[in-house]
Amino acid sequence: MTNANTSVRELTRLERIGAHSHIRGLGLDDALEPRKKSQGMVGQPQARRAVGIIYKMIKEGKIGGRAILLAGKPGTGKTAIAMGLSRELGTDTPFTSMSGSEVFSLEMSKTEALTQAFRKSIGIRILEESEVIEGEVVEIQVDSALTSSEKAKSTASAGPAGMERSGRLTLCTTEMETVYDLGTKMIEALTKEKVSAGDVITIDKASGKITKLGRSFSRSRDYDAMGAQTRFVQTPEGELQKRKEVVHTVSLHEIDVINSRQQGFLALFTGDTGEIKVEVREQIDQKVAEWREEGRATIVPGVLFIDEVHMLDMECFSFLNRALESDMAPVLVIATNRGISKIRGTEYKSPHGIPLDLLDRLMIVSTIPYEREEVYQILKVRCEEEDVEMADDALELLTRIGMETSLRYAMQMVISSSLVAEKRKSAEVEIEDIKRVYTLFVDVKRSTQFLMEYQKEFMYNELCNDDDDDEEEEEEESDGEESAEEEESKKENVEEKKPEQAMDES
Repeated sequence: MTNANTSVRELTRLERIGAHSHIRGLGLDDALEPRKKSQGMVGQPQARRAVGIIYKMIKEGKIGGRAILLAGKPGTGKTAIAMGLSRELGTDTPFTSMSGSEVFSLEMSKTEALTQAFRKSIGIRILEESEVIEGEVVEIQVDSALTSSEKAKSTASAGPAGMERSGRLTLCTTEMETVYDLGTKMIEALTKEKVSAGDVITIDKASGKITKLGRSFSRSRDYDAMGAQTRFVQTPEGELQKRKEVVHTVSLHEIDVINSRQQGFLALFTGDTGEIKVEVREQIDQKVAEWREEGRATIVPGVLFIDEVHMLDMECFSFLNRALESDMAPVLVIATNRGISKIRGTEYKSPHGIPLDLLDRLMIVSTIPYEREEVYQILKVRCEEEDVEMADDALELLTRIGMETSLRYAMQMVISSSLVAEKRKSAEVEIEDIKRVYTLFVDVKRSTQFLMEYQKEFMYNELCNDDDDDEEEEEEESDGEESAEEEESKKENVEEKKPEQAMDES
């Protein structure tokens, strides 16, 4: 006999932690006033208040085709505010996020990439009325019998394929009970959905689709233990047959892909959408307009968020100018951390690297640097998000580091210091762990200082070359000045000699 050492480990749900996974919303109250610390948002009260007004206008459908610019220095929460807006809008409102550099890396033209991004951000809410049978399953009876053709064949060929299945399904509501005859396909559908007595289901009469809504409350005591995913619902009231209004929300881009590719909706999963013809989009827009007139569909203007918008060039900015004038344009939210810089592909300088004609269309929201207390609260929220226990003095030191270096550097030190503390078998991060990580990973300022000290030992160093170029330019300028002085002196000598020669000739 061998004794095997077994260990029991608690299994928890795996959650991905990202840079903005702690953001749950904009952190506003009912009056759209920003709370000091709420839903993962800290600081930036003016910007959050402004974006809160924009959120209210989007929910009421009154701001289609508008554009908002989030401008501020790096690390001031521009992307966090955009993610908070996305969380507030929920899943019903389309929200598309992209970076300005994505336009140049896709295997399609720049305008096509932006067009697809625009149409991904426009939702179509399609209303359909269908007749359904809704009730609680009382009993399912399945009978099997040999078909007449199979009876004529030999017994050797008879098998499961030769069995004709039929049955009866008993459904009830609080007021009535009915028995329905079932065919082979309906029995297979019930088996696939794992429907049993006590389940509340709906059957679409047109398509025969069966949807399992949950378990009836009257059967909640049938079993001592049930899974966490078991959902209990009330037994339906009224008649079994009802007319229901079904709402489907899809984006314009999804309709484009389904109608433009041979493989249809499978292109949505493979990602091979390619460039879509203008004729296809025009036909779809015309059909959607007809649905709107008939009252079968409504437009849901979503949000298109373009980060690092200064990476776009003049062609893209011109396209955005035209696209914002369209009838079905989403809300455009762009963000940049540039000051007065050159527009990509040109020699012209403009605020934020954006042309002036597009800046006139933008509602600009500025973000300001965080205060010390706000940095402290943000780091505290990140510690809770990453499940890190940190002492108060260590958090104070980390806040000081964040103020002297950058907030992003301090946020990255949270999980690193936690691993260092775990290595020395401590449940809490102390000051020595912060100091250890601070010596292991340098920030931008210390890295730059290191490069300045040891610049000659690095390959392809351009700093010395730049200095040499500057010296050469200074020498050329001095040589040019000397040559200009010599030419001027020669001219003066020639002018002086001219009257003397005239006197000699006379």
